[in-house]
Amino acid sequence: MSEKIAVVGLGYVGLPVCVAFASKFDAVVGFDINEARVDELRRNIDSTRELDSEELAATGALFTSNSDDIVDSTFYVVAVPTPIDGNKKPNLKPVESASRTVGKALKTGDVVVYESTVFPGVTEDVCAKILEGESGLKAGVDFFLGYSPERINPGDKEHTITKITKVVAGDSPATLERVATTYEAIIDAGVFRAASIKTAEAAKVIENTQRDINIALMNEIAMIFDRLELRTLDVLEAAGTKWNFLPFRPGLVGGHCIGVDPYYLTSKAESLGYHPEVILAGRRINDSMGSFVAQKTVKLLIQQGRPVAAAKVGILGLTFKENVPDIRNSRVPDIVKELVEFGVNVVCHDPMAYADEVEDEMALNLSDIAEWKGLDALVLAVPHQTYLERDCAELLASLGSKGILIDVKSALSASVVSNEQVYWSL
Repeated sequence: MSEKIAVVGLGYVGLPVCVAFASKFDAVVGFDINEARVDELRRNIDSTRELDSEELAATGALFTSNSDDIVDSTFYVVAVPTPIDGNKKPNLKPVESASRTVGKALKTGDVVVYESTVFPGVTEDVCAKILEGESGLKAGVDFFLGYSPERINPGDKEHTITKITKVVAGDSPATLERVATTYEAIIDAGVFRAASIKTAEAAKVIENTQRDINIALMNEIAMIFDRLELRTLDVLEAAGTKWNFLPFRPGLVGGHCIGVDPYYLTSKAESLGYHPEVILAGRRINDSMGSFVAQKTVKLLIQQGRPVAAAKVGILGLTFKENVPDIRNSRVPDIVKELVEFGVNVVCHDPMAYADEVEDEMALNLSDIAEWKGLDALVLAVPHQTYLERDCAELLASLGSKGILIDVKSALSASVVSNEQVYWSL
């Protein structure tokens, strides 16, 4: 096909996008400023584990950290992270930096499509100005803007990029059709043409805001049911027999999407003079769940007659969700931090996470689960498939005879513990 495509950012989002385009287009370049990341991709290694070595070996995409390699492109896709800062405000530095890189390469007739999650207005009000400043060209006249929000679900091998409807938007009807046609070449599920770029930006940011609020409701319900001595899963299974009951579950909410995107919307709302109440209330509930789980663990230790300061607790799973190595914005460290503050000795294990990243980002060390003996409590924080595939007796071998199993996401049956042991789930 005629478009020469450059994908800027080769993380969880950009890499699958890049490889998908390379399956249909002859000239595709994947650019990332992280030279180590580019080097591993050239060696057919994906540390995010989204693509296997065979898929990388088969791709015709050029992976590079040299910005000179993208200057011949005609269709730019920006897929860099959009995190929040320490004050939970949008951090647009990555997308601004990527815009400067693209701006230096822009030529008349090029299209720039943003996939990064942003609040409505960023593409046209922030990024366009950077592109214009770097290129000396005029947005909407010399080059054109599009937006197509990413819908990558890390670790999900069923809902892959080609199988999920792609929302697309452009700064004009002609741009919209160009963007739509380009994505239609790789998206089997088809594309949805949004009314405007701001509409598409807003659609993305509310997708995860909606999930965040619904999970917050489940988490609040779980805290209520805990006081009623009811297992939340039992209640949800009963309620779920009604056709219109939504199948959300309580749990820890982290990662680079659900735990972040709502702050992009609330920040924009506050800049317009509106203070969101429901969204921020949901965020407060979800951000508090790690502490709640830790405090419940301490209470159960006390009820079992275990001296808290002498207790040893094992944590299974540190990533933000199951079956991925991504530790960004994981809420499991909240459990660890709270337990440590109570004087508990905590040991951690995660078969998916990278030990150096855990040490650098979380200041925690991974240990060998085979060496765990006589734990007072075991917290299954992230139910990776590798844990669930193990024999339950083997998984619980490190737990003492009167120990406590904290099954955060109700991944196991309460029957796996002995009569002397205690089972609890969120």
